[in-house]
Amino acid sequence: MTDRRETPRPGRRTKPQPSSNIDPDWSEGERIAKWLARSGVASRRECETLIEEGRVSVNGRKLTSPAFKVTGTETIKVNGKPVKAPEVTRLWRYHKPSGLITTTQDPAGRRTIFDELPKHLPRTVTVGRLDLTTEGLLLLTNDGELARTLELPRNEFRRRYRARAHGRVTPEKLAALRDGVTVEGVTYAPIIAELERETGANNWIKVELTEGKKREVRRALESVGLEVNRLIRTEYGPFELSDLDPGAVEEVPHKKLVELLGAMLPDQPAKPASDVKKHKPAPKKGLNRRR
Repeated sequence: MTDRRETPRPGRRTKPQPSSNIDPDWSEGERIAKWLARSGVASRRECETLIEEGRVSVNGRKLTSPAFKVTGTETIKVNGKPVKAPEVTRLWRYHKPSGLITTTQDPAGRRTIFDELPKHLPRTVTVGRLDLTTEGLLLLTNDGELARTLELPRNEFRRRYRARAHGRVTPEKLAALRDGVTVEGVTYAPIIAELERETGANNWIKVELTEGKKREVRRALESVGLEVNRLIRTEYGPFELSDLDPGAVEEVPHKKLVELLGAMLPDQPAKPASDVKKHKPAPKKGLNRRR
């Protein structure tokens, strides 16, 4: 039996059929990937991947384009779970101890920073990463779009470290870093390195850079014969580690955040969230124990 088709009768209007696809509204709203990032789901790039994988829906329809625009009045879900509208942007300073990895979970079962962070914190994303044995300042935010902004090399946020390295430090080696080096096909922008003090076979070196590529400090110093055996990040842009204890996390007051970042902050809700007090963790042993 064939499908039956009917011609509309004169004077009767047929009801428009619902479209199977969502047509982007290019005139109003905010791109969904950016909106999700500001909601703290993930970085914008990661949100774009979620959309491409069909894990994001708006009003019950799966999206395929990260350019689709939303106003926030829609029902927006990721992996079937509703996403709350972006809150006021918040940022925390965290003193990452050695022995934790900067990821949400690890297939090898190693402890992550999120295993150690206080449970009262909202969902956060990290601004860049610190590798397993690197210590010091790690920034956390509830706004993935801000994290992306702070990470972009073109914004040239200065990162400062203290590196303890084995080997002989010479003016020639430090000058070579200032000129920029290439290691295994990877070119690193100029790095400012200054000898702080000598302690036997080891030396403490102050290092300043703006790119923040993977293991950049270690690889750059190794290229001039200096083997790093301890690395502490002390500054990221205008934010300092200061006297924050290992494992402690402290929110940057909203007023201070606006003062330091200004126009880099995304549009904010009218009423900012209240700041939280400094959290001092209880001493823990075996940070890199297996679960």
